[in-house]
Amino acid sequence: MEPKSTRAGFIALIGAPNTGKSTLLNRFVRFKISIVTHKVQTTRTRIRGVCVSDETQIVFVDTPGIFEPKRRLDRAMVEAAWQGAGDADVVLLINDVTRKAIDRDTRRIIDGLHATGRRAVLALNKIDLVRPELLLSVSETFSKEGMFDETFMISAESGDGCDALLAYLVSRMPEGPWLYPSDAVSDLPQRLLAAEVTREQVMLRLHQELPYGATVETEEWSERED
Repeated sequence: MEPKSTRAGFIALIGAPNTGKSTLLNRFVRFKISIVTHKVQTTRTRIRGVCVSDETQIVFVDTPGIFEPKRRLDRAMVEAAWQGAGDADVVLLINDVTRKAIDRDTRRIIDGLHATGRRAVLALNKIDLVRPELLLSVSETFSKEGMFDETFMISAESGDGCDALLAYLVSRMPEGPWLYPSDAVSDLPQRLLAAEVTREQVMLRLHQELPYGATVETEEWSERED
């Protein structure tokens, strides 16, 4: 049963390709709804994941990585990412600290947020893979941008720092009725989720000739108790 006094809102997960957005979403939702590979451009559309914490329901929007588009599919993916950010109550920028502090794609994102006047929350991801002194340097570099309400150091893979980040995001949600049923984890139909998992396996197994434009159509679907 839905609590009487509730909060609900949208949080957009944005960042350059392959920074760990989908991994973080799956951790918050506690269910695999967004496929994860080491290939860039794995997420192609906006995927919504629902997380409930006490009286608060957060709808996380996992957006495609923002990069410089060269093809029509690329442009559509980037447009979907920016639309997801524009519609959100909170924008969460996820950065991979193993890369250059602010690379070209991340610079495009920061400049885009500056242009629209949007502030953001910063999550420095993969902290378990870098030295503490490097992490401090990266944090200081982002701080100079003057657009982040809070900065969190996390590992979406191991979960380090994720509880503190989630608690903060919960505190930012506005009062209002829940947007999805209490047992919902995503707005993706099961058939589409199955197709995404199939596409994940395709991307994991193909290397030299990876068909980024490939789509998967589920012809048969059955549910089992196990």
